[in-house]
Amino acid sequence: MLRENRIIYTSFLDWRFKIKKAEGNFLWDEKGKKYLDFTSGWNTISLGWNNPEIAGAIKDQLKKNVQSPMWTSTQIQESYAELLTSKLPKSLKAIGRTTGGMESNLEAMKLARVYTERMKVFGFIESWHGQLIENMALSYLPEWMPHLSNKRDDLLHLPYPQTYRTHKSEKELLSELEIKLENILCNKDVAAVITESGILTGWGSAYLAPKGFLTLLRKLTKKYGTLLILDEVGSGFSRLGKLFAMEIENVTPDIVTFAKGITNGVLPMGAMVTTEDIAGAFKEANLQSTFGWLPLSCAAAQKTLEIHLRDKIWEKAEKDGEYTMKVLKNELSDQPFVGDIRGKGMLIAIDFVVDKKTKEKNTSLVEKVVQKCWEKGLHIVCNHENVIQLMPPLIIKRNALDRGIQILVEVVKTNR
Repeated sequence: MLRENRIIYTSFLDWRFKIKKAEGNFLWDEKGKKYLDFTSGWNTISLGWNNPEIAGAIKDQLKKNVQSPMWTSTQIQESYAELLTSKLPKSLKAIGRTTGGMESNLEAMKLARVYTERMKVFGFIESWHGQLIENMALSYLPEWMPHLSNKRDDLLHLPYPQTYRTHKSEKELLSELEIKLENILCNKDVAAVITESGILTGWGSAYLAPKGFLTLLRKLTKKYGTLLILDEVGSGFSRLGKLFAMEIENVTPDIVTFAKGITNGVLPMGAMVTTEDIAGAFKEANLQSTFGWLPLSCAAAQKTLEIHLRDKIWEKAEKDGEYTMKVLKNELSDQPFVGDIRGKGMLIAIDFVVDKKTKEKNTSLVEKVVQKCWEKGLHIVCNHENVIQLMPPLIIKRNALDRGIQILVEVVKTNR
C-alpha cells in the first residue's frame, strides 16, 4: 500500500511504525515508546541494533575510501575475503562480490549454468531466494506466477520435505525425496540444486527438513554432475547455532551464498563463494555488480565476522535457542491452537492452527497475537498465514529474552 510518506509497503509485511531510535535489543517509535525486538530486522541485526564496534569500523573506513570500481580492489576487500574464506571449507575460496542475497543467488545460478553447460535449475517450493522473477519461479507454485512470468521449463521444483503437517517419518520423507529428485537429476540436464540449510529462513514458515536432508542432496548432486548451491543468506553468521549452517551436517556445497547478517544489517552486501575451478566460468557468466563490496560494507562485514569469531556468538545462539524452545514448549504445547513449536538455534517458529487434528491454518489468531504483543512492547513478525517467526538479536541478555518470552506466552494464552 502507498502511505502518506510515498513509500510502498507490501501487504505481506505491512507498515507498522517509524523508528526514532534503535540500540541493542530495543527500538523506539516516533512517540518514544520502547519495544523489545524479537525480529533482528528480519534476521539481519544479529549483533544488535547500531552496534558501536561496527559503527566505529565504518567511521574509520570513511576516512580512507568509500568507493571501489569493479575492476579494482581495496585492502579492506582483500582482508575480508581472506577472513571469510578462512572460515569456510578449503575448496570454497573464490568470491563473487554482490550487494545482497538475491544478487548472490542469481550469480550462483548463472555460474552453474555456464560451468555445467546445462540450463535447468532446481529448487524447493516455499523457499525464498530473492524477489527477481527467476529466483521466485524456483519456489513459487505455477498458479502463483501468471501475473509475473510465463511458464519456465528451465526452473524445476518439488515441495519442501517439511517434517510438520505429515504423518510420515523423517526416514520416509527422505526416501520419497530421493526417488523424486533422482528421477529429475538422472537426465543430467540440471545445472544446480539450490536450497536453504535444512530450515526455511526467508519465507516466514521456518519449516524443518528431515535430518540428513543436505547429506542426501550432496550425494545425489555429486552422482549426476549437478552443482549444489547452498543459500546461507538467512542461516549464516551464527543464527542456527553454528557459524555457518553447512556445519550442521558437515556438507560442503559447490557454491554458497551469504547476505543479511553479513554486515549486521548496516549496509547492503552479499557474497557468492565457490571453488577456483567453477569460478573459471566467470567471464561468460558476467559477474558484475556496480555497488558490490563497497569499502564501507566490507569494513562493516569484517568487524561483524570478527565479533562472531571472538565471542563465539553461535554457541550463545545454540544455548539460547534450546532454552527458548524448552520454555515455549512447556508453556504452550498444551494450547489447543498451537500446532507446532520448531526451529534451530535462534530461528524459532510457533505454528497456529484452528484444529490440531486437521492442522488447518489460523490466520486470524497469528495476526492478533502480533498486534497484542506490539501493544505490550514486544516487536515480533508473522507470515500472515499461520506462523510467528522469532529471531531476536543474538546478543540478547537472558533477562530481556525472558521478558519477551513472558509477554508472548501471556498473549497467546489469553487470545483464544
